[in-house]
This record gives sequence, structure tokens and C-alpha cells, in this order.
Amino acid sequence: MDRLTSLRLFREVVESGSFARAAEAMGISAPMASRHIAQLERSLGARLLHRSSRHLSLTDAGRSWYEQSSRALDLLDSAEAALAADADATPRGRLKISAPVWFGTARMARLLADYHAQCPQVLVDLHLANRRVDLVADGFDLALRATQEPAAALIARPLCAVDFHLVAAPHYLANCGQPGQFTQPEELAALGAIVPSYVELEGLVLRHADGRQAALRLTPVMRSDDTHLTRHAVHAGLGIAYLPSWLVDEDLAQQRLVGLVPEWRTPANTLFAVYASRQHMAPALRSFIDFLAAALAPGVAPADPVAPSAPLPSPTR
Repeated sequence: MDRLTSLRLFREVVESGSFARAAEAMGISAPMASRHIAQLERSLGARLLHRSSRHLSLTDAGRSWYEQSSRALDLLDSAEAALAADADATPRGRLKISAPVWFGTARMARLLADYHAQCPQVLVDLHLANRRVDLVADGFDLALRATQEPAAALIARPLCAVDFHLVAAPHYLANCGQPGQFTQPEELAALGAIVPSYVELEGLVLRHADGRQAALRLTPVMRSDDTHLTRHAVHAGLGIAYLPSWLVDEDLAQQRLVGLVPEWRTPANTLFAVYASRQHMAPALRSFIDFLAAALAPGVAPADPVAPSAPLPSPTR
């Protein structure tokens, strides 16, 4: 059996949740689809799917194989699309994108300017909100999400790692104790925290380099759905907060903010480009995802910040 067909069929089975629907999408019979998956499992020497008359689920091996083989198929699809491209495939039109509020930075503005220089016929319609939109129902072409586990029902292309830091203003720590005092996770409960209203941090676990783990327990003094307001509140001395590196790297470098429990790290988050379907991707969507993948790749220096000619008002979302 054709191995590439088996790979595409396996991906279709996982994403549709059904052998019958996958077979129909691939234009083959259901028994043939079953034989393809059985042959794939034999060749790999591993069971990929748990099957019952009513339910399909991935095994651990299947989940790993799905993630790796999907990326390989994406590369093949991109290569085929590049070879098939012609003058009519020029990226153009409106591209509606959802992203977290913390994307509203000078770094992102520079990236958008660079993308516009490459694809001037694309109108980027960027919506910043700390909630997960329904791509199909809300009419979005793309969502940019920092997570450890993207939604299984959507297509997710990893772009880069995003670190989050527990930070505080030096003058706030001076009022609570010595700035160097807060090195252990259990000490943080004595500090007030600005926590996000759109996600629960209570179950977050910190990991030490030596393998130890500790629960992150915070004492909220304010909740907010606006990451920029949270950063301003930290600067004002309201409390500590858990913020993405894109917002606080410069503050930490210039010691306007102090990192807490530096030897303890949170689980790594990955920034994903998430979209609904690989079928008939618009050139604008493909070009934007490829642009971000190249611009945010490890080892690529961040874009220089935009220098406004006059002071700008602080963002509100």
C-alpha cells in the first residue's frame, strides 16, 4: 500500500474521528481505510488507535506519530503548493486573525510592517482578546495561541516558544521584604497577585532544575482580562503577576521589574498558528503563517521596536 496515502488517511481519521468519514474524504472504501491503518501500525510496530464500535482515541504512540507525521505532511503540502503557485496565487484580500492581548507590542507592529512590505495586497484584520474564539463560527481565518496543548480538532503549526515570568516591581518587593528573599514558590503566597480572569493558575506547577516540583499558589488582589493593564498594575506596585516575555523582557533587562523564583520555571508554552482546514488554503493565510514561522524561528533576532514620533496613549486591551 502507498505509505503517503496511509499517512494522509491516518491524519484524516484522527481529525474526523471516524474511519467512515475519513474514507469518504479520501475517496476509498471503509474496509480499505482499515487495511491502510493496520498496515501502517504493522510497519511502525506500534498500535496507533484505540478502537471500539462507537469510539476512536489515540494511543500515546499514536499521539506522537500524529504530531510528527502531520508536520511532515504540512511540509510536503507547502512544497507542492509552492511548485503549483503562479501569478494568480499572489496573496491578497482580508485576513482575519485572533491573537492574545499581549501581541499589542512594538515587536508585533514591526513584524506586521515587514509582512505588509512583502504582501501589500493583504489587509490584516487583527483582533486582540484573551479568549479562545470559534474560528468557524466567528469567521476567523487564523488564531495565534500560546499553549502547551492546542485543540485537537484544529490544525496547529508551532511557531516559537513563549516564556512566561513571575515579575514584581522593585519598590513593591522592598515594602514586602528584601528583593532577593523570594526564591521559593511557597513564599509567593505572602504577596498580592494580579491574576488573569480568563484562565485559572491554581493548578500551575513550577519545576526546579533539579527535578523538584511545587504548586504555584497566589493570593489575588485583582483579576483582569487585559494583559497590558496587568503589566501597568505591576509597575504601580499593586502586586506580582505572571506575564509573557514579549511584554516584560525589556522591563527585566532594565531592572524596572524583578523576576521571582528564578530557579523555578513554568512548563514551556508554544505559540501556535491555528486554523480550521488544510484544504484550499488561501495564499494570504499561507503566506502569513510562513512569514511568522520564518520571523519567529529560533536564532532569528527580534525585530527592532517601532519608535513613535510622539507619545502614544497606553493600550486598553
